[in-house]
Amino acid sequence: MPAGSLLVLLDDIASALDDIAAMTKVAASKTAAVVGDDLALNANQLNGVAADRELRVVGAVALGSLRNKLVLVPAALLISSYVPALVAPLLVIGGCYLCFEGAEKLTHRLPSAGTGPATAAPARRLSESERIAGAVRTDFVLSAEIIVIAMGTVAGSPLTVRVGVLAAVALGMTVGVYGLVAVIVKLDDAGLFLSRLGGPAPVVALPRLLGRLLLGAAPLLMRLLAVAGTVAMFMVGGGILAHAIGPLHAWTTAAPAAIGAVGALAIATRAVLDVLIGTATGLALALASHALQALRRRR
Repeated sequence: MPAGSLLVLLDDIASALDDIAAMTKVAASKTAAVVGDDLALNANQLNGVAADRELRVVGAVALGSLRNKLVLVPAALLISSYVPALVAPLLVIGGCYLCFEGAEKLTHRLPSAGTGPATAAPARRLSESERIAGAVRTDFVLSAEIIVIAMGTVAGSPLTVRVGVLAAVALGMTVGVYGLVAVIVKLDDAGLFLSRLGGPAPVVALPRLLGRLLLGAAPLLMRLLAVAGTVAMFMVGGGILAHAIGPLHAWTTAAPAAIGAVGALAIATRAVLDVLIGTATGLALALASHALQALRRRR
């Protein structure tokens, strides 16, 4: 290859890499909120796993997440290129699934009708394989939304840039989310280690104090993530429906202005509306599902 042609090729490669880096930054900023929801949901899924199995479960879910991306990234490229009209219906189906899952989690935490908290039947404890499967299913829906959002930021870019951005977002999201999940679920172990640290008192006093603080904070953080994970399901699912369904989109867009909300208050207002839409949709789907199950049992 002539030297001039090689330089042109290297310049094209460098230009493409610059485009990928710039567009990846834009895509990452637009998907940050969904990634935060993904973190809360996956940490919540691991609540109750035995301490010596936590990292193995995180690793298994992370591998399942990577498999999801290996399906989603090529599928997103094909759909956006050949049948872009399918993107909106698929997102609506995914949003409905998230709302339904959130409603199921909510109803399982409530006592049965006619029973008090002391007499309500305890929820069945999920096995490790069921937890992993549930986390991977939830990851699939959230990952699909993130990939679609990222695809929207590079829709007009060349194929090489689209592939590079989607690959970078998919890999970075998986490593970042599950790395943080692993840190969160092992906070109590780190706190226990620090609280039992041996050595001269002046040297270990601060690490022991930090360990006790971590031990106290870890259960609170997991309970907070359990609540945040359920709310995130409603928020993300309701947000998908609000963006995909015209009347809902018009309502959630106009509502902040109608009450004079601007800036952060407008964002918070839309988030609350997304949660309300997701909760209403999820409860309706859960009631329909339970009614169908009861009908089958009677038959």
